[in-house]
Amino acid sequence: MLSARRPTSCSSCSVRWRECVVRPRAPKSLPRAHLLEESYVLKDPFTADRDKFLVLGSRCSVCSRLVCVGPECSLFYTKRFCLPCVWENIDAFPQEIRQDVDKRKALARTPCGKPSSRT
Repeated sequence: MLSARRPTSCSSCSVRWRECVVRPRAPKSLPRAHLLEESYVLKDPFTADRDKFLVLGSRCSVCSRLVCVGPECSLFYTKRFCLPCVWENIDAFPQEIRQDVDKRKALARTPCGKPSSRT
């Protein structure tokens, strides 16, 4: 079931999306595509193929905040998690995920060692 189009934004980085649609699954025209979560999607503006779409974000499975799929804002591990919830529950994740989160922390810093403007 599709929800109505509505403007929305990421609770972490505040990026705004216009006219996105909430989809529980991929469009019927893409039978091999399968979304594992209810996602905010947008028709891909970079292609003329009208069946292509971009997944923009989803709700955190812990706190229900809307977050984009950007690596500085969320993590998908069986479900979508915002990074604050990941950090609060880091011991509940496997070692590989903890290492990935550590890498994200390192990448969130600029070369001069200052935090980036998105964090």
